[in-house]
Amino acid sequence: MNKRIRQYVGIIAAIVTYYIVHEGAHLICACIFGVYKHVYFKGIGVQVDVYRKKMTDTELGVFCLAGAAATLFAGYSLAYCSGSFCKIKSKLVRAALYYITIALLMLDPLYLSIICPLVGGGDMNGIKLIFPEVVARVVFGMLFIINGVLFWKKVLPSYKMAFSE
Repeated sequence: MNKRIRQYVGIIAAIVTYYIVHEGAHLICACIFGVYKHVYFKGIGVQVDVYRKKMTDTELGVFCLAGAAATLFAGYSLAYCSGSFCKIKSKLVRAALYYITIALLMLDPLYLSIICPLVGGGDMNGIKLIFPEVVARVVFGMLFIINGVLFWKKVLPSYKMAFSE
């Protein structure tokens, strides 16, 4: 299988994994709070809908924060294991894990620090019910930088060496 196909498969795997982890955390949280309503598939996106009137502001904040917390936890876990993953023989699996790690480490911090005010807020609308928005955006901005350095210093060198062999 050529490199370009592995990249496309890896990117698709990253998108699907991101949605499963992020929206899955929202779904679990909604079920725990007893407010699950519906899952919507919108274009290439997925959204868990809840009965908002049955939730306190704190519950909505936790619900909105759960997706980012889950993706970050999964991203850190993948970054920690990147050395082991690079020993996997299949270049396709390695490529998928590489792009999944990038997505889980970077997407939520980027979105919640920079992009959210440009597209209507999304999860930030709930997160700001438990933390001031400026504090949340600064924290997620710092996580974006920290995760970028983590990726640059730990994940990228491991995968670079694995793919050069």
